[in-house]
This record gives sequence, structure tokens and C-alpha cells, in this order.
Amino acid sequence: MARVELRSECAVAATLDIVGDRWTLLIVRDLLFGGELRYGDFLASREGIPTNTLADRLRKLEDAGLVSRELYSQRPPRASYRLTERGRALGPVLDAMATWGVANVPGTRRLGDFSGRRRGPGAG
Repeated sequence: MARVELRSECAVAATLDIVGDRWTLLIVRDLLFGGELRYGDFLASREGIPTNTLADRLRKLEDAGLVSRELYSQRPPRASYRLTERGRALGPVLDAMATWGVANVPGTRRLGDFSGRRRGPGAG
């Protein structure tokens, strides 16, 4: 796991440095619902993450110790991804965000729970 450069001692700022962009928590959401996923599974998500962004975020999540990567094919190299224990610990954060969204963003609804039980990509 790579050490994350802290811009301050604030825990919120440090957490945002790891998961605070537009796509990272959606990748975590998909892994919470889907368990082990392959690259194409993420691309099938409703939000339509660009391939270059997906590759970058998966690499950053792996470097931060939130996602593990396992090769299932050597030629061509292909990997599957799953959350580590640290990554699964983000479940309550996503649950709180979904609760807030339902209460404060008209037209949204809770599509699942964030306990880590399997569903499909893009189900949050």
C-alpha cells in the first residue's frame, strides 16, 4: 500500500484525497454490491465511466489498499477486483450518502443496501 501524501492533518481532507473525486466512490459502490468484478463490469455501470478514468481510479484504489487486484488471464493480462477490508469499511459512508441523497436530492431513491451483499454494478 502506497503512503498517501497528506495536505493537512484533517481526516476529512485526507479521506477526500483518496476517494473524493467524481468516480471513486461509484467504483467502491459497484464492488460493495458486486463482490468481485472485472473491468468490463465497471464499464457496464449506468454512469458510464471513461476507460482511462476507470484504469486510473482502480490503480489509485489499489495503491491506497482499498481494492485488491488478481490476474485471471496472463495473455492478454486481465484482472478481477474486489474490496479489501479497508475498502469494505467505506460501506457505512456510502450508506450515509445514499440516505442523505434520498432526503435532500429530489428524484433519487435508495436502490440497495451497502452491507456488501451482492447485487449488480450501478445498483446504488
